[in-house]
Formats: sequence, structure tokens, C-alpha cells
Amino acid sequence: MNNVLVLSPHTDDAELGCGGTIAKLIKEGKNIFWVVFSTADESLPASMEKDTLANEFKKVTKSIGLSRKNYEIYHFPVRKLSEHRQEVLEELIKFRKSFKPDLVIGPSLNDFHQDHTVVANEMIRAYKSSANIICYELPWNHIQFNTQLFIELSDEFMGTKIKMMNIYKSQFYLKRTYFSKDFVKGLARTRGSQVNVNYAEAFEVVRWRIK
Repeated sequence: MNNVLVLSPHTDDAELGCGGTIAKLIKEGKNIFWVVFSTADESLPASMEKDTLANEFKKVTKSIGLSRKNYEIYHFPVRKLSEHRQEVLEELIKFRKSFKPDLVIGPSLNDFHQDHTVVANEMIRAYKSSANIICYELPWNHIQFNTQLFIELSDEFMGTKIKMMNIYKSQFYLKRTYFSKDFVKGLARTRGSQVNVNYAEAFEVVRWRIK
């Protein structure tokens, strides 16, 4: 699996859910393409520039060695992706044809955030016949999550994930508790303990084809 498509309903979702895995895949030489559907401008206080989250995301990609050709940012309005469902699907189909992903990583079907639900469903609609699909964990949005796949993270990749989180100064200002180092490392330790390693990220498996 060389071509990996990462889907973020909003800037910061994939970093939180699978930032360590992204870092690991880059180190392994995989070809990453990362799609963000909303920069959630409307969620920022008036005192912040509206492009704050977009700029923070760009800093994240630069910090892990991704160039401009490795990502696409859309500006669909936050919490209103359901009004743009068909457009989201059409963009995903476009990447299916142009990027031809072997693996797609996106939000869980068990994620109750309305924007995440749209991306998860359209992801499966677009790639159910063409790629392996796994879903990352964002516990604050789940009532249940099926830990079917674990990806071990070394201290290096765990450290990279923490650095990615630290770039989002806006989210610390907004007191997002799930951005704290203690939470990020604690969840990774919990998932790691389930497979007898120090750190891991857990995923749900939607589709897995062995050639």
C-alpha cells in the first residue's frame, strides 16, 4: 500500500486521530495525500484571524515534510457539511481517479459530529470497491468505538504527534482538553496496553482486501 489518502472533516481531526500513524507512514516512504474539508473559521473567536486554523494546518504539514502537492484544503462551512454532501462525494471520487489510494484513513461511522458523519459516509460510498478503509478514533465524539486494528507508535512517532498538536495554538487558547499532552499520551498508552506496546493508535476496519 503506497498511496494513502487521509481525510479530515476539519483541520486537526486527523492529527488527533492518527497523527502518529501519519508520521510513521511518511517515515516508511508512503505517498500521503491529505484532504481537509473545513477550516472551521466560524468556530474561532472574533479576536482571531479567520485563516488561523488553515495556517496552523499548513505548519503541521510542513513540520512533517509534506509539500503543497500533498494536501488539499476546502472551506466548506463548519457543521454544515450535510448541505454539501454531494460536493464532498464528488471531490472524493475525483481523488479516487487522480490519486488512486490503496488505503483511506478517515473518521469513524460511530463518530456523532455531524460533519464527521458526512465525511465517513461519503468516504465509504467513494472507496468501498477500490481501497482499504480504516477509521481513526476521536473518543469525545463516540459512544462506542471498535478497536479492531492497532498501529504501534515508537517514542519518535509519539513525539511527532505531540509536536503536531502543539502547533494548534488556537485550540489551546480555546481550552480544548483533548489537545493536552497528558490526554494524547494517555490514550496512546491505553491503546498500547491492549497490544502490549508502549504506544499505539486504534482504528476501526471498514474494508480490508489482501491481494
